[in-house]
Amino acid sequence: MLGPGDTAPSFDLEDVHGVPVSLASLLQGGAALLVLYKINCPVCQYTLPYLDRISKSVNVRIVGVSQDDRDDTLEFAKEFGLTFPSVLDRKERGYALSNGLGVTHVPSMFLVQPDGEISMSWAGWSRRDMEGFGTLAGVQPFEPGEKVPEWRGG
Repeated sequence: MLGPGDTAPSFDLEDVHGVPVSLASLLQGGAALLVLYKINCPVCQYTLPYLDRISKSVNVRIVGVSQDDRDDTLEFAKEFGLTFPSVLDRKERGYALSNGLGVTHVPSMFLVQPDGEISMSWAGWSRRDMEGFGTLAGVQPFEPGEKVPEWRGG
């Protein structure tokens, strides 16, 4: 899996509405957190609602990268209350972005800077990494008194 200091692979994918999205277009607005996930992944189901809390910050942009089809991805977003956008890394295209990033587990997160360099990456659930990303975004991802585990594998 690519990590800090590596360059994110360029990509051309479609969002859930069929609109083309490239890495270059995403990074025009500043850094972006790419969140690779599958809808049937229990750790993804746990993690993505916390990322959605962070996505409310004007300091960060979060983009989901679903390894599932459009309809299932839209239903997943509705079920889990996700408001950040998602693009589709399709099986029929060989999961090009997932493979380019070296993803072996989901969820996998990559904070990509405007120059294409990855400055932060992690896989699975990590309370420490979620808190660190929340600090960068200026958002506390956890509610007071909320019981949150330290780690869950992806």
